[in-house]
Amino acid sequence: MSDFPGRVAYPEALAIVRRVAAARRLGSERVATRRADGRILAGPVQAPIPLPPFDNSRMDGFALRHADVLGEGGTRLRIVGEQFAGYSVGLRIGPGECARITTGAPLPAGADTVIIREDVREQDGSISFDSVPMPGADIRAAGEDVAVGEQVLAAGQLLTPARLSLASALGLAELQVAQRPTVAVFTTGDELIEPGLPLGPGQIYNSNRELLMGLLRAQGLEPTAWPSLPDDPARIAPQLRDAASAFDVVVTCGGVSAGQKDYLPALLAAQGQIHFWKVRMKPGMPVLFGALERAAFLGLPGNPVSALATFQTLGCALLDGLQGRTEPRARRFAALAAPWRKSHERYEFLRGRLQYGQDGRLSVLPHPADASHRLRAAADSDVLLALPDGARDYAVGDVVEVFGY
Repeated sequence: MSDFPGRVAYPEALAIVRRVAAARRLGSERVATRRADGRILAGPVQAPIPLPPFDNSRMDGFALRHADVLGEGGTRLRIVGEQFAGYSVGLRIGPGECARITTGAPLPAGADTVIIREDVREQDGSISFDSVPMPGADIRAAGEDVAVGEQVLAAGQLLTPARLSLASALGLAELQVAQRPTVAVFTTGDELIEPGLPLGPGQIYNSNRELLMGLLRAQGLEPTAWPSLPDDPARIAPQLRDAASAFDVVVTCGGVSAGQKDYLPALLAAQGQIHFWKVRMKPGMPVLFGALERAAFLGLPGNPVSALATFQTLGCALLDGLQGRTEPRARRFAALAAPWRKSHERYEFLRGRLQYGQDGRLSVLPHPADASHRLRAAADSDVLLALPDGARDYAVGDVVEVFGY
């Protein structure tokens, strides 16, 4: 069980996950644009129409010919009709004429400028004004936002509400998106018991299942929770194989270290493939990554903060790669609000809480309870602080990267 990388550096582990995920990239499907939020776009989108699709008014006012504006002596124009949003009445503006127009309404033929209603005086079917609007004032020109044929969205982008709004404005009722990975979730250990049942001697409640299910749902997925696995390799193996033959990803929690009851590394080596086992990161060092049947296999450590840190880093990278996401996740940085001594060489992920100072600057306060079993510290925090390889003392004000969860 040694023909695979072990105790790899965190950046190397991340690169392996991304490489394997890219090789396992899932297919695509067409979905309704109104249901595509949070999906990854599978191909580029070109504009089938211009935006705006026609010249229109930016304000409520009057459409006119700028050549008729007389300047400081004042201008008087005859109102020859009305043009409201939603349809065209075929108006044409001639010399000395204007038309009432509302926001978004198509610009009448002959008009090239709009003057807002507040700047005019209306009397006896005419308007007068003393101001001199600029040529083309308050007009939104056809195609000024998007030209026909222009690429507006790229493959690999996350479909945000703004991007879906753009697709809808272009009249696209469907989009080609990456298939979402199916995920089976297992927790392991004879000591686990479901919340609501009485605890026996040596038992603990199964909290990691809810942690993982919630983290996966936050990625827009619909994970399936399987029954907890006992510390019995003869019973573990068939359940994992069943899941791995039907799901794209199998995520386990616990059973990946080097203890007497940690059976998963040997099982995966014998029946699947190990890409790496153990990463020089804290918490989460025993994390296991490989393949079983048709599934990518991610074995997370059993301590809850270890599971949180490894999922948010390596797990999210796996899910992104399977869906062909090319756009990096938004990165955030914050200044340390308290000093921290990092006395080891491993890449570390602390828990912390973001806060804003009176000067508006973003800072992060590391939680002093940094042990990997301290679930309360994770619940009291809202980010992980990334401290790269190498021992060093961090001072107040040092900038670190943070990952929200």
